[in-house]
Amino acid sequence: MDYMARHGLKRARPAELVPNTLSVLTARMNYLPRDTPPDWQDIEWARLRQPQEPVVSLYARGRDYHKVLRQRLDKLAQRIDSHLASESGEGALQYRAFTDSAPVLEAELATRSGQGWRGKHTLVLNREAGSMFFLGEIFLNIALPQTPSVSAHCGQCTACIDVCPTRAIVSPGLVDARRCISYLTIEHAGAIPEDLRPLMGNHIYGCDDCQLICPWNKFAQVSTLPDFDVREGLVGQDMTRLLMWTEDEFLRYTEGSPIRRIGHARWMRNVAVAAGNALRQVELPALRQALQAHQLHDNLLVREHVQWALAQSV
Repeated sequence: MDYMARHGLKRARPAELVPNTLSVLTARMNYLPRDTPPDWQDIEWARLRQPQEPVVSLYARGRDYHKVLRQRLDKLAQRIDSHLASESGEGALQYRAFTDSAPVLEAELATRSGQGWRGKHTLVLNREAGSMFFLGEIFLNIALPQTPSVSAHCGQCTACIDVCPTRAIVSPGLVDARRCISYLTIEHAGAIPEDLRPLMGNHIYGCDDCQLICPWNKFAQVSTLPDFDVREGLVGQDMTRLLMWTEDEFLRYTEGSPIRRIGHARWMRNVAVAAGNALRQVELPALRQALQAHQLHDNLLVREHVQWALAQSV
């Protein structure tokens, strides 16, 4: 995550990132799939207790949110421009839309503009929508009245801190990214530290544990967009099947998905760790055989994690 240091104070000074910025309009968009049942949290907890089932974070089971939210933010900005033109007779709007795509302090901007408050897991929480939403911003060259922030409503609850498998939430509002499963399975490019591998369970892309346990997510809203419907091959799969994916299959199943950007080797690394954790709980000959097929994998990173996985046993 060296990009955070590279961009320095630009992250905290919008006008340095986009010249002439006078206001930032923030937005959120729900991402739970349209067919999400009311007991979705219980279903996800049950999924995490099935060692043979690899688990992909809820937000990544549909279309890449970067594309969806960016397009909708652009449309919103165009409508604002049209409105200004009709009111004043000229369209002088300059804008730039972002969603997790630039050195923007999204959560901080969202809380300052009243979208919610920062939970102890550092995610933005909203009283009507929990935390199961994406954030986006439009930097504008017009001055808008500031929306007041809202107060925090976590109280004495420490559920997110207590449930974190790797103890990545080191104190309220402070996360050690180097221990976070989302960071390790997505942003981290190298070998996953051996002491953390057993704690990752069957997570293979991202982690929702701190959100699943959060009481506020009983108010999480379902998306109205088909974009976030679950893609084929990403949910309810057997670990053995995913280990057998060729790179071509990986690219086919993750086309248009945020998962594709980590590449096949990192994907195999993640699945291998989850497979090793499964073998520690249950004797699974087919899974062990699938791992053995990759002992001579071309990629050193994959080979190292496969060897670790094979060394695990019930």
